[in-house]
Amino acid sequence: MEPDDSINVLGGAIASCSADPLTGFFRDAHCNTCAADQGSHTVCAVMTDEFLAFSKYVGNDLSTPRPEFGFVGLKAGDRWCLCAARFLQAHDEGCAPRVNLDATHRRALEIVPLGVLQTHADGAES
Repeated sequence: MEPDDSINVLGGAIASCSADPLTGFFRDAHCNTCAADQGSHTVCAVMTDEFLAFSKYVGNDLSTPRPEFGFVGLKAGDRWCLCAARFLQAHDEGCAPRVNLDATHRRALEIVPLGVLQTHADGAES
């Protein structure tokens, strides 16, 4: 699996999303992607209790540890490469988490409009 170019939604080099917990489709701390990433794990999001409850409600429990998969479970404040469609769904439901634009891969724009991502920008980006 060859990753796509590491370019963020602002046109620059993609920044790290999280090394602790280690995130990304490639588990490389970045929201890098490739053709095999059918979920488009491209949005670097800052978890909130509200989003984690929403995600669990819609069938993707990100807060419960799953040691058999090496997954420690997420908590509010953790950064994680979310599926772009899940982020858009959370936006539509009014519970989208904050987004680190510098660490969000440009392929997210195939699913989520830039304006929507900017609405939820973490504050460090413009």
